Amino acid sequence: MNNVIVLPLLIPLVTAVILIFCSKYVRAQRLISAISVVMNVLVALFIVNQVNHEGIQTLHMGGWLPPYGIVFVADMLAALLVLTTLIVAAGCLFYAFRSIGEEREKHYFYPFFQFLLAGVIGSFLTGDLFNLFVCFEVMLIASYALIVLGGTKRQLRETLKYMLINIISSTLFVAAVAYLYGTVGTLNMAHLSQRVAEVHQDGVLSVIGILFLIVFALKAGLFLFFWLPGSYSAPPAAVTALFGALLTKVGLYAIIRTFTLIFYHDIGGIHAIIGWMAAATMILGSLGAVAYKDLGRILNYNIIISVGFIAFGVAVASSDSLNGAVFYLMHDMIAKALLFILGGIIIASAGTNKLSEMGGLMKRHPLVGWMFFIAALALVGIPPLSGFLGKVLIIRGGLSEGHYWLSGLALASSLAVLYSLIKVFTGAFWGDVPGPRDTQQPVRIHRTAYAAVIGLSVMVIVLGVGSEWIYSYTSQAGAVLSDPSLYINAVLKE
Repeated sequence: MNNVIVLPLLIPLVTAVILIFCSKYVRAQRLISAISVVMNVLVALFIVNQVNHEGIQTLHMGGWLPPYGIVFVADMLAALLVLTTLIVAAGCLFYAFRSIGEEREKHYFYPFFQFLLAGVIGSFLTGDLFNLFVCFEVMLIASYALIVLGGTKRQLRETLKYMLINIISSTLFVAAVAYLYGTVGTLNMAHLSQRVAEVHQDGVLSVIGILFLIVFALKAGLFLFFWLPGSYSAPPAAVTALFGALLTKVGLYAIIRTFTLIFYHDIGGIHAIIGWMAAATMILGSLGAVAYKDLGRILNYNIIISVGFIAFGVAVASSDSLNGAVFYLMHDMIAKALLFILGGIIIASAGTNKLSEMGGLMKRHPLVGWMFFIAALALVGIPPLSGFLGKVLIIRGGLSEGHYWLSGLALASSLAVLYSLIKVFTGAFWGDVPGPRDTQQPVRIHRTAYAAVIGLSVMVIVLGVGSEWIYSYTSQAGAVLSDPSLYINAVLKE
C-alpha cells in the first residue's frame, strides 16, 4: 500500500476548508491556493515517477482489502491525468487572479475551485464505481457553484439547464451501478473485470454497459453534447477554461476505464456504438465550429470535436489507438486550457465576442496573437507540437484495424479545427480595429495572465518536442488499457 497516492485528493480538500474561513481576505486566498496547487504538482510528479519505477500503486482505505473496501489506484493513466489536471489548474488559477473579479473571489471562488479539483482527481484515482459516482458529484456540485457565481441572467439560465442534465445523468449513473451490483455482486473495478469475464458480456450486462455509456457520454459531451455550447459560454473565461480542459475529460476517462477494463469483451457491440457516436460528434462539432462567428461558440465546438476524436481512439481499441488516446487526452487538456484563456484575453481586449467586430489586436498584443497561433497549430496536429503524435497514433490504429471511414472523418475534423481557429486568428488579430474602438485605450494584460499562457504554451511545445520521452510514459498507460490483467493483478494481489 502507498499512502502518498491519496495526497493529490486530500490537499485540495484541506485547502478548500481553510479557504472558506478566509473569504474576506482575497490576497490570502490567492496565496494559499497557489501554494496548494504548486505543492500538489510536485506530489503528482513524485507519484508518476514512483509508478514508472515501481509499477501500479494502490491504497486500501482502513486496511480493508478489495473487493470489500475502498481502494485508490494510481496506474500510469491515472497518475499522468492527475499531473496534467494540476498543471491545467495552475494555469487557470493564475489567470483567474486578475480576471475573475474581487466580488467572485470574496464569494468563495477559490474554495469551489479546490473542491472541483478534488472531485476530478478523485475520479481519476478511485478503484471502484461507487466511489467514482461520489467523486463525480463532488466535482459537479462545485461546478454548479462556479458556473452560477456572479448571478447574471445568462448564468442563471444556463445553470438550470446544466444542473438538470447532470441530475438526470447522475440518476442514471446510480441506477446503472445498482443494476451492475445486483448482477455481479461487486463494484470494485478490478473485481468487476473478473466477474464480467466469468459470466460473459451479453444479455443484461450489455444493456448495463450501454446505460453506463449513456451516462458517461452525457458527462463527456460525446454525441449528447446539446447542453455544452451554451453552458460553457456563460461563466467567466477562467471558469470556462477550467471546465473545457477538465470536466469533459473526466467523462472520457470514465469511458476509457470502463470499456477497456470492465466491458471490453464485445468489441463489435458497445465499441461499435462508441465509434458511431464518435463519428457523429466529430461531424456535428465540425459544423458548429465552422458555422459560428461567435468566439465562445467556436471554442466550445472545438471541445466537442476533440471529444469525438478521443472516443474514436477508444472505439478502435488497438494498442496504437489507446496509446494515442492517452497522449492526445493529455495534450488536449493543456491545449484547451491555453486556448480558452487566450480566448478570454481576446474578448476582454476587443470588448466583444463577435469576430465581425474584432480586428487589429496583433498591434496591441502580438505575444497573445502568436501564442494563439501556436495553440491552433497544436490542436490541428502540426509537428513538432503536442497534438501531432496522439493524432498519428490514433489514425494509424484506425487504419490498421480497418476503420478507414472513421480515420478519414478524423482527418477531416482536423481541417475543420484548422479552418475555425485560423478564422479566429485572422479575424481577431489582423486588419483594422472596426468602428470607434480605434480610439479605445489598450486593455492591460496582467503579468499573472501572461505567466499562465506562457507556461501552458511552453507545455504544448515540450509535449511535442519531447514526445518520444513522454511516450515512454503514455505507452505504459496504454499497456494497462490493452491488457486489463496488469490492473487486476496489481489491485487484487493482496
